[in-house]
Amino acid sequence: MRQKKKFRDAIFVVTEERFCPIYNIGEELKVDDLCAVLPEAKPVCMVLMEKLIELTAKKQNFGQVIQIGAPKTKFDCGGCKGLIRFEYKKEKGFSTLQMKLLSEAEERRRKQHLDKFYSKLRKFQLFESLDNDALLDLTGLLDFKKYPKDKVVLKQGDPGTHLFVLLSGKVGVIGDDGQRLAEMGRGDIFGEMSLLSGDPVSFSIYSLHETEAALLSIKNFKHVLKKYPVLQIFLLKMLVDRAQAMALRSGNITSGMSGELEEIGIVELFQLINSSQKTGTIELILDDAKATVLFHEGEFVKVRYKEQVDKAALFALLGKKSGHFTYTKGIPSGMKSIDPFGGFMSLIMEGVQYVDEQEYSLS
Repeated sequence: MRQKKKFRDAIFVVTEERFCPIYNIGEELKVDDLCAVLPEAKPVCMVLMEKLIELTAKKQNFGQVIQIGAPKTKFDCGGCKGLIRFEYKKEKGFSTLQMKLLSEAEERRRKQHLDKFYSKLRKFQLFESLDNDALLDLTGLLDFKKYPKDKVVLKQGDPGTHLFVLLSGKVGVIGDDGQRLAEMGRGDIFGEMSLLSGDPVSFSIYSLHETEAALLSIKNFKHVLKKYPVLQIFLLKMLVDRAQAMALRSGNITSGMSGELEEIGIVELFQLINSSQKTGTIELILDDAKATVLFHEGEFVKVRYKEQVDKAALFALLGKKSGHFTYTKGIPSGMKSIDPFGGFMSLIMEGVQYVDEQEYSLS
């Protein structure tokens, strides 16, 4: 009768990785009762599982067979060019009650740590579409780091290595000339552009206050996007919105561009059209009605809002602080022959003064 092969329980740790698409240095690989237990929230590599079972079935002493860098510890992650090396860490289980208690305390500390940050992440728009189990998996892949005030978080020109999610504090975005271009605070994310494009970091980012961030490595970032497509859709939409916002700030408004009046004031929006001498139409969706503003070579030729038209309609719109806008190139051909109903700057100045007087009278 053939004797049943005995398998030992053991824990290994990854000590080196070269382009492995799944696993990272420091992650633990466990064998428990003939089952390989791999890092949670990660996909399973069957080649790795077979290797672990093979090693635990050997009769030789682990300390002799499995050494850092030894040829027998190296293997390819089936079908790709990735490679990891790992070493024996310890037998599963603990020889003393004290060691067992220490392990249980460490596990409780880790769970409390994850629960703390899970609660923070659950409040962010980025993760609203993930169910509780998915968010717990994601939390396990994140590193959490604190930055003191005036600390460089990302340096322009460096390779992108992480996605950053701001948990608290505030950071500044610095341009080539050293000027602060923007600020970001709790719930904002950055670093995603270089991860998606593979290009170096475009702007330096430093902490304006003591700041705490959750970091997702580039390897885990790609894994998360593949596993949770809803996050990919969110990031792509965010990139489009950011590109439009930058274009608006630079005065480069293009057909099809849309946005919110909370992000760019209506006067500033009209000034962009005027300064670039655009001929086009702005459609506004406001809380009480829709409005249309037609420009010919940057000048107002027709404005409609509720029952009001032209000057009266324009003045009413200048007081709006919220709503959605869309800009499209061109106006009806017949409108191009109509003279503007006033000079752009004089209308804006008169309209702003009118709005101020209206607000003052109401107060």
